[in-house]
Amino acid sequence: MRICKYPSSVNPPVSSRGSEQGNQTIILPSKEQQKEQQSETVGGQLHEIKSPMVGTFYRAPAPDAAAYVEKGDRVAVGQVVCIIEAMKIMNEIESDIEGTIVDIPVDNAAPVEYGQTLFLVKPD
Repeated sequence: MRICKYPSSVNPPVSSRGSEQGNQTIILPSKEQQKEQQSETVGGQLHEIKSPMVGTFYRAPAPDAAAYVEKGDRVAVGQVVCIIEAMKIMNEIESDIEGTIVDIPVDNAAPVEYGQTLFLVKPD
């Protein structure tokens, strides 16, 4: 008797035509599109730093460590502002703008979605 961990039927590859066979093509955004989505300006005044992935949001590198940034802190381009844990991997999220943190609408250790606003920054 043979034991197999995988089902015996294999799904056919997803075609680019998709709709003919009922399959759908999933197109992931490019790095440039992710940067654009991550760096939107709200109402022409505040800049949103958005989550580039689904995961768990952490404000500090360790539970007993100080937060990377607080409201009122100035940030520079490339400065780490938080960590998002996805599949046991800690991903550092960097600021893509210079400015002052105005709001942090996400609670520490809260789940976040792709494209969710993590920080509102007033550009300099």
